[in-house]
Amino acid sequence: MGTPSDRAPLAERVEELLASDGPLTMVTAGDPVLRRGTEPYDGQLDPALLARFVEALRVTMRAAPGVGLAAPQVGVELRIAVIEDPAPVPEEVRVVRGRVPQPFRVLVNPAYEAVGGARAAFFEGCLSVPGYQAVVARPGAVRLTGQDEHGRALDEVFTGWPARIVQHETDHLDGVLYLDRAEARSLSSHQAVAERWAQPTPHEAARALGFELP
Repeated sequence: MGTPSDRAPLAERVEELLASDGPLTMVTAGDPVLRRGTEPYDGQLDPALLARFVEALRVTMRAAPGVGLAAPQVGVELRIAVIEDPAPVPEEVRVVRGRVPQPFRVLVNPAYEAVGGARAAFFEGCLSVPGYQAVVARPGAVRLTGQDEHGRALDEVFTGWPARIVQHETDHLDGVLYLDRAEARSLSSHQAVAERWAQPTPHEAARALGFELP
């Protein structure tokens, strides 16, 4: 645990962020805060301030809209992220991608490790890289450990699309963007994905754009 003086600057910065109502400003690729990694949450924010910060992350994520948001994406270098996915997708997409609804959850000090050797590749986007998507091959199942916002232990296996979400958000906390793991030749604008690559899997995109799938 740090001393109050160690924590004060970060708490003050969060207070400043929360001074105005509404969604927080999204940090985009090129800002060093997305690459520096984060410090473990260790009480730097008192419970009331943490609750307000978590609520601001939820408001910002929903307004974007997105299915996850990590603290560095709003300029805060703390190991905290939120996820939520109503999964409003057709049945065919749900089955192929394993995309099932996820309730709102707070991930504090999360870490993941692959479960099994299966990998899945799909187009993925990021609120901090607006306008583009790319295909990322990731473990199909991961074990996520950490805590929730109340300090309760988290140790859970995620599969399918929820596994992708928690990997994406935890990567943010390590200074990793999805583009670091993506097939470079798959990079496509949102418009191109909608018009050309809206199929449940990226196999057609792989053939046309010339990249490999696992």
